[in-house]
Amino acid sequence: MVGLSSASGVVGFLSEPDPELQIFALRKLNEEIDSLWTEVVSSIGDVEALYEDPQFPERELAALVAAKVYYNLQEYNESMMFALGAGKLFDIENGGEFEETIISKCIDTYIALSDTASAADSHQPPAQLNTAFPSTNNGASSTSASLASPTMPFSQATLPSKSLLSRQDSTTTFDPAAQGGNPPLPGSLPSSTAQQRGVLRPLQQVIEQLFERCFREKRYRQVVGIAVEARNFDVLRRAILRASEDEKKETQSKKDVLGQAEDLLDYLLGICMDVVQERGLRQELLRLILDLLRDVSSPDVFAIAKCIVYLDESSLASKLLVDLVDTGGPKKLAEAYQIAFDLYDNSSQDFLKRVRQGLPETQEGLQDPAATESNTMEEDKAEDAQETDRLLQDSGKNDAALGPSVATGHTAPMEPKIREALEKITQILQGKVSIALSAEFLFRHNHADKAILTKLKDSLEARNSIFHTAVTLSCGFMNAGTLNDSFYRDNLEWLGKAVNWSKFTATASLGVIHRGNLGAGQRILQPYLPKENSNSPSSVYSQGGALYAMGLIYANHETDALDNIRNHFKKASEEVVQHGGALGLGVAGMATGDDGIYEDLKAVLYTDSALNGEAVGIAMGLIMLGTGNIKALEDMIQYAHDTQHEKIVRGLGLGMALIMYGQQEGADELVNGLLEDPDPILRYGGIQALALAYCGTASNKAVRKLLHLAVSDVSDDVRRYAVMSLGFILFRKPKSVPRMVELLSESYNPHVRYGAAMALGISCAGTGLDEAIDLLEPMIKDPTDFVRQGALIALSMIMIQQNDAMNPKVGSVRKTLQKAVGDRHEDAMTKFGSTIALGIIDAGGRNCTISLQTQTGNLNMPGIVGMAVFTQYWYWFPLTHFLSLSFTPTSVIALDQDLDIPDFKYYSATRPSLFDYPPEQEAKTEDAPEKVKTAVLSTTAQAKRRAQKKEKQQRRESMDIDHTPTASKHSEGDKMDTDESAAKAADDDKDGAKPDGNKADGDKRDGEASKETTDRPEGLKKRMEREKVGYELDNMSRVVPAQLKFISFPDKRYQPVKKATGGVILMNDTAPEEPKKLKEMKRKAPALQAGSASQQTENNAQEAAANQETTQAPGAAEAAGVLTAVDEGAEGEEDAGLPREFEYHSDADQEEL
Repeated sequence: MVGLSSASGVVGFLSEPDPELQIFALRKLNEEIDSLWTEVVSSIGDVEALYEDPQFPERELAALVAAKVYYNLQEYNESMMFALGAGKLFDIENGGEFEETIISKCIDTYIALSDTASAADSHQPPAQLNTAFPSTNNGASSTSASLASPTMPFSQATLPSKSLLSRQDSTTTFDPAAQGGNPPLPGSLPSSTAQQRGVLRPLQQVIEQLFERCFREKRYRQVVGIAVEARNFDVLRRAILRASEDEKKETQSKKDVLGQAEDLLDYLLGICMDVVQERGLRQELLRLILDLLRDVSSPDVFAIAKCIVYLDESSLASKLLVDLVDTGGPKKLAEAYQIAFDLYDNSSQDFLKRVRQGLPETQEGLQDPAATESNTMEEDKAEDAQETDRLLQDSGKNDAALGPSVATGHTAPMEPKIREALEKITQILQGKVSIALSAEFLFRHNHADKAILTKLKDSLEARNSIFHTAVTLSCGFMNAGTLNDSFYRDNLEWLGKAVNWSKFTATASLGVIHRGNLGAGQRILQPYLPKENSNSPSSVYSQGGALYAMGLIYANHETDALDNIRNHFKKASEEVVQHGGALGLGVAGMATGDDGIYEDLKAVLYTDSALNGEAVGIAMGLIMLGTGNIKALEDMIQYAHDTQHEKIVRGLGLGMALIMYGQQEGADELVNGLLEDPDPILRYGGIQALALAYCGTASNKAVRKLLHLAVSDVSDDVRRYAVMSLGFILFRKPKSVPRMVELLSESYNPHVRYGAAMALGISCAGTGLDEAIDLLEPMIKDPTDFVRQGALIALSMIMIQQNDAMNPKVGSVRKTLQKAVGDRHEDAMTKFGSTIALGIIDAGGRNCTISLQTQTGNLNMPGIVGMAVFTQYWYWFPLTHFLSLSFTPTSVIALDQDLDIPDFKYYSATRPSLFDYPPEQEAKTEDAPEKVKTAVLSTTAQAKRRAQKKEKQQRRESMDIDHTPTASKHSEGDKMDTDESAAKAADDDKDGAKPDGNKADGDKRDGEASKETTDRPEGLKKRMEREKVGYELDNMSRVVPAQLKFISFPDKRYQPVKKATGGVILMNDTAPEEPKKLKEMKRKAPALQAGSASQQTENNAQEAAANQETTQAPGAAEAAGVLTAVDEGAEGEEDAGLPREFEYHSDADQEEL
């Protein structure tokens, strides 16, 4: 049938009084509306009048025609309104473009209306922070925010671009003037208009039809996504239950649909952790997931653990562990151990302590349940206590999901197997097992290149404190966690040149090297620690550095070492010792929330000492890390305004930022107040608080705020750190950072350029991202020295654990770092940066990477904190050691259900050279400055020859004996000679060859090395082509993050209980009755006695005699005699008198005289 070519005649029927003609016209127009809509536009009023006429029998048809006309006019809101009025005539089953567009608009409107309703119901009176900030016109100090929740975030959001969830929350804003609810979605229908025109009910019907279609087609994820954005938890529950019911009804293809509900819950958990940005919504979703897991036949216990940790429900974590142990079976026991390892990696010390207290008592005895319950309730905040009560009201549901309740403990005698399992879980939660395994891995696979350290030592003048400090820092990073301190033992003379704070830093570097050495850490540092009754003096700098080192050894691990540091800190009277003790307390007691330690630190803070005040401010923040403690914030804010010392204000600013770690919108009030402060140091602290509160969230509003401050603040320090903080916010999306800071890296302001370089290093650490390297390479030649310094450090962070196969530029980067150190014309700051960079790029014996997230993809709290404090090396070099907290061993360590290390192999589906260690560097002796030869004039040589002849003639005449004259070695002539005898003798003794020959050989070797470096990519490519793809790795081998996706476990006996993510992986032994072969621990519990180091001191003579049988003393012990020595003229002596007043005489005075 031929269609209409013109609508003029049909449109005329719309004005006829006969309804039959009007209906005929509408039907014809509906069929040909896509081609005739331009002629209908002028008569759209007649169509709308028919729709609004209650007596017209085909009102829905008129609405459908009007909807299609408005759709072609691109007035989608009006089109949706009339489409909803069309009723059944609007069929969503038709797959046309019109239907799909209207459905999309309906979903947007449904989400906007649902979100508005939920926002109206969620307003709660926020907690108020008495900030004592100066009042501003825009009311920055009165911004409302919620600070009551002390939960430690288990994972933060990575927000996709253009997501509907990227809109601002009504309670989450940096603009105090912003009021009201969320802004409407672009193009969505205002809620008031939707209510006035009565489309809410038809809109709900369309959405229900859409949901039913998705259910029929088993597209449950679409329903879950819409429900999450609309915050409709009833629909979420309905979708997951419907998926479970459909799964149970399937009988034929049961294998294909098995686990459909579990997959949907995993998808919902992924949305909750990776997409949802608002913390309140995330917590509600996690509670819903916990409730729904009880209806799943085989719930994912690791998903349960993830929810529990984020919700800060330590009691539920204890229940889950006990349930798995009580269930029995090797696999359940392995799952319990794996969850315990994950809890340790992703939780704070305070949370782990409460989990341990919630476990039943063993023979050794834990705290009684009543005391445990009271302590837990005292530590919880009011809001979290209410949330816990609501969660635990339905105890039957929780018990059904998690198994038997252990709230009352095990009153019956405990079976030996259960007692043993709980004891092992307790040790895992204390961190002993994880730390011991990491230390064994680093000790076993140490590939630190000692030649690089020797080159650094020889190239830099040790008398310059900045160079000496740089070498000790590089040595610490390169040997972090390996227990290898032989460099100090082999270079005692060089180490003895350390004075004052260089000695402090050198001593503290021992803590970096021996990090995780829980058994011998205190004994190694014993010679350095302060002593009450000592006959011989000891340097206060080594004492303070020793307390700092002890904190680094026991970092984020609460043991008796924390009490030891605290006792020394309380007894110390010297400011340097208090400085080191404060840093040690903060690192060892990280996130414990210990009020006693906090009060001790505050007492020292109130002495108003600039030297130790900065360290105390940082330590206070470390102790209260992530708690959002209002009382502590008020104390620190008040003192920051009272003191006159900039160092104290800077330390308090960082401390407040640490307290707000992970708080997100809970930190907005503090951030606003600090950013509006007239003091640039406090504004600097506000940037730090913003960076740590939203770290890893990729928050759009946080990024906008930082970019605004980076170009608007009058302080260079604030602008520098604002750009640098982009790395903390976006480290989960590293590929977006180079594009964002590209223009900032070319700024006229060198501080902004430095911030851009460090932002690239922080966000792209360990990725080898080419875009970041391309931006940093021009900055190596920047005219400003500290910009070059930042570029070199950032390059080392990005290139860590990269080889030529992974990134061909790593060789040139290493050569650039070494060249900067040996360049005589390079500035000291650039040399410092390159020296530090050489230690970072080979961190942990080339077995560590820098990671701000854990192996399971969650926030790495110690790593983020370490990186944040490390950036403060700009003001204070000893804080550089904090970067070691970000070093993460890259290994796969498989354990069986007995926590033994089975000796088996896993498979890597790559070529061996792809992820191999980089080649070691050869030390070049030719680079050392040559001795200048002494010039000898020709006349002098002739005079010497004449004198020799005369002397020989006289000797022959006197003795009457003929002697054969010795021929002269000097050629006759008038040219200038050189006296080479001394140089030749020295070279002959050393090398047994002539100097010229050595030089020629050295030049030849240099040329060969240069040629090898140039041809390396091609040769490496050919070598990789010859290699066979796929090889086996021993258990406890080095596996870099990029290699994990190629790892598999072909051994049928040992199978992982979860997907391999690096670190400790529990294996299910499918044949436990068969004998098993275990790997032997190479690093035994060291019986090292630090007393052997005290042979040079009188007060440790007895300890030295007791340890004379030790075959070889450790480097730390031998270095003690050097580092503990009192600097000459530094301590115990009177200060030199002031010079006399300078007398000035003018020319006029001279004339008068």
